[in-house]
Amino acid sequence: MMIEILFKGERKEIYQNPMQFPFKVGDFAVVEAEKGEDLGVVNQIGPVLERKVKKGECRTIIRKMTPNDEKRYQENRKKEVKAYHLCRKKISEHQLDMKLVDVEYQFDGNKITFYFTADQRVDFRELVKDLAGVYKVRIELRQIGVRDEAKRVGGYGICGRKLCCTTFLTEFEPITTQCAKEQNLPLNPQKLSGVCGRLLCCLMYERNFYRRQMQRLPAIGAVYRGKTGDLQVIQVNVFNETATLLTPEQKLEILGLEELKDLNLVKMKKSSSKEEDEKETLALEG
Repeated sequence: MMIEILFKGERKEIYQNPMQFPFKVGDFAVVEAEKGEDLGVVNQIGPVLERKVKKGECRTIIRKMTPNDEKRYQENRKKEVKAYHLCRKKISEHQLDMKLVDVEYQFDGNKITFYFTADQRVDFRELVKDLAGVYKVRIELRQIGVRDEAKRVGGYGICGRKLCCTTFLTEFEPITTQCAKEQNLPLNPQKLSGVCGRLLCCLMYERNFYRRQMQRLPAIGAVYRGKTGDLQVIQVNVFNETATLLTPEQKLEILGLEELKDLNLVKMKKSSSKEEDEKETLALEG
């Protein structure tokens, strides 16, 4: 049976369990790594995992965690803190334009991975030499995006819940302000951005619903011909399926879809051009 193992920074991989160790979610396991051993926690068990990987393409679980393994695991966590501060000092000495995000020790200590963000490509060859000279093991510096940084560090969103990227999201979708426009949200960067500084991932969750509803409802700015004159749509409610219209007497009138069908549409709001949409874009996939 296949088992999904969760490592530090929300890194997940699927492993075989040929020895049929009796695992349950939350147990720790020592697994095969690229060159050595690693340790993680069981995140998921079940036949559904077998459809995610092809036979022979995943590594195997070596054993359940022993007391000695747990002790070594805790020691690695302490070493990561020291390595983090040392690497930051080295970055400052080399005057590199990069931000260190996290440090991860492979369980057997044969590799240390330093995760960082940077606005552009960084020549860190001298930094790697310095770090390798200190630790005498394989050193890997991996550049990640700001959304990956939030996933590794973790935190809570404005909704009060844990970040989606640290709980269930496996891939990041490109998100633009068009998602906010379709949901009639104000284009305020502070309200639309997550802790990573990019547009909120949750803007995609209800996008299809809003698209379906907006196809049924009139666009804001549309004009209908009523008995007393032209009525302009100034607001729509996608949940109640109603539209608020401004009458010639400057009064508000709320009509449902069936009532709108009895009126003649005389003017539709012109859609913005592609260039205008691009100018209003706050952020793209980082």
